[in-house]
Amino acid sequence: MAGSLTRFDPLSDMIRFDPFRNMDDFFREFAMAPSLRGMEAEPRIRMDLSETDQEYQIQAEIPGVKKEDIKIAIDGNKISISAELKQETEINEGNMIRSERRYGQQYRSITLPQDVDDSKAQAKFQDGVLNLSLPKKPGSGGKQLTIQ
Repeated sequence: MAGSLTRFDPLSDMIRFDPFRNMDDFFREFAMAPSLRGMEAEPRIRMDLSETDQEYQIQAEIPGVKKEDIKIAIDGNKISISAELKQETEINEGNMIRSERRYGQQYRSITLPQDVDDSKAQAKFQDGVLNLSLPKKPGSGGKQLTIQ
């Protein structure tokens, strides 16, 4: 029994590409979205990072979290923020009662170009915004080599 060889053509899938078929799949998945409207995405920790010659400053938005549920870790030039979300909502309107609970962990980590002096670092939390003041450790900026 003789086998037959088939020539492999990597571009054959691109030639057979039908953009309208893929759009149909997109709209079919989109049609399912109304059933998911009542569900909210888990909030993420949003950060703004700024730098001066002496320090890094981070503003992190962590709404709906108590300051006791936030943990900050500094390891050299790596900063990690974790927050535990605990929300309970109860709506009672006439004969309609709805109660929801949301628990979860949020985590964000960032690596800075220079080590942080963790003994002088400060954190303040007010109105859902965490402000970190992270002084740079002297002499840890690295060394640039000159090419000879």
